[in-house]
Amino acid sequence: MFTPAITVHRLNKSFGNVIAVHDVSFSVPQGSILGLLGPNGAGKTTVVRMLATLITPDSGELTVAGFDVTKSPHEVRKRIGLAGQYAAVDENLTGPENLEMIGRLHRLSTKVARTRAQQLIKQFDLIDAKTRPLKQYSGGMRRRLDLAASLVANPQILFLDEPTTGLDPKARLDLWRILEDLAANGTTILLTTQYLEEADHLADNIIMLNHGRIVAEGTAHELKAQRGGDIIELHLEDPLQAQKVCVLLQGLGSAAPHADEIGMVSLPVIDRTKSLLEAVRRLDAAHIIVVDVTLRRPTLDEVFLSLL
Repeated sequence: MFTPAITVHRLNKSFGNVIAVHDVSFSVPQGSILGLLGPNGAGKTTVVRMLATLITPDSGELTVAGFDVTKSPHEVRKRIGLAGQYAAVDENLTGPENLEMIGRLHRLSTKVARTRAQQLIKQFDLIDAKTRPLKQYSGGMRRRLDLAASLVANPQILFLDEPTTGLDPKARLDLWRILEDLAANGTTILLTTQYLEEADHLADNIIMLNHGRIVAEGTAHELKAQRGGDIIELHLEDPLQAQKVCVLLQGLGSAAPHADEIGMVSLPVIDRTKSLLEAVRRLDAAHIIVVDVTLRRPTLDEVFLSLL
């Protein structure tokens, strides 16, 4: 029986009259990736900052790597890495110099810190810019360096607050591969993100926050299943008939049909085969021509929006 890498029990935090986090509880198994999702102001960053010992909770219990966060913050800091939403490195140093400095702050020897810096510069594809000071880096390059900085000391647990903000699609995919490799080798990762496809791709478990409270928790598959099974999408020959189709399909699905701005009608259903056949029968009886029919699983975006 393994002790979870992170445990949170009935966590609360307020700033004045604003409740940032209310009665939040969860645990993260060792070597897994937890995704914290939620809109701006949902409490994601506040949770990360409390776990990383940067702010003190009003109440609740927090354990990281087996240590109580409030009672043993120094022990926790030895075992974690943190990358926030903005780069926190020296503008006048080169990339390798920044990483070496951080290694020395972690009490690595000069030789080890320098070797680790060169490894990370290569891993994050910053070799071409390694002689340039940080102030000459692009936004995406700064972000990659900040992420590399969080890994200098080979932390057991990694906290990433919106890690791919500012990265282009290729750099984002490259980072995903790095995070997957880290988790596969035993690193526990907690990441906040507003890119739902990121959580869908990376996270073993997902927690959705809104107004400081947990509104849903589960795997991506489980959360999608909660949305109501499958989605039937009907592409009409005449988009102007979309509202008429919505009326015809009332009561057929697990929720009301919806027409988008281009006239495509979406219908959440539980019994995919039976509902699809009945939808086609009703439209055929009304002489409405369907150009294409798609049957798909709901996306995390749809789950997310349905819970806000």
